[in-house]
Amino acid sequence: MYERILVPIDGSNTSLHGLDEALRLAGLTHGRLLLVHIVDQLKYLNGYESAAVYMSDLLPHMQEAGEQILRQGLERAQRAGIQAETLLLTGLTERVADVVVGQANAWKADLIVIGTHGRHGLGRVLLGSDAEQILRVSPVPVLLVRSKHVASAAKAEPALAADDVLPRVSIAA
Repeated sequence: MYERILVPIDGSNTSLHGLDEALRLAGLTHGRLLLVHIVDQLKYLNGYESAAVYMSDLLPHMQEAGEQILRQGLERAQRAGIQAETLLLTGLTERVADVVVGQANAWKADLIVIGTHGRHGLGRVLLGSDAEQILRVSPVPVLLVRSKHVASAAKAEPALAADDVLPRVSIAA
């Protein structure tokens, strides 16, 4: 069962909640993780900088930040006693969802675990949802982990102390 778990991380609290859930699951299944960080270059282009400025100044900082995020994720896995490896992807022109699914296929992942903001309505339309796109195109099950903040803010949830709220998860095959 879920022995090879791919976890996209971006350093946000939301992605760390996804990582923590993947670590718990890997502990139960004696699984291992592939932590993936994608340097999404198109996210920061505004059309005003020259390609030379972008390539010489911004891209190295984005790669360095990605390496730091992966190091922190790997340290978290090691503290939990979970075997993990990392992968930093740069220079891509595909959608993030396609890259994640491509890596899941290449690594023969059994499961993808993603932290999600749980945005609704206009916020989701304007900002998009990498998690939703991955869920739609993935050939393997996807575990979506909502952050504690999102779960505690949900109106349908009973009032609980912040420490009592567990991540909300859903699995789709």
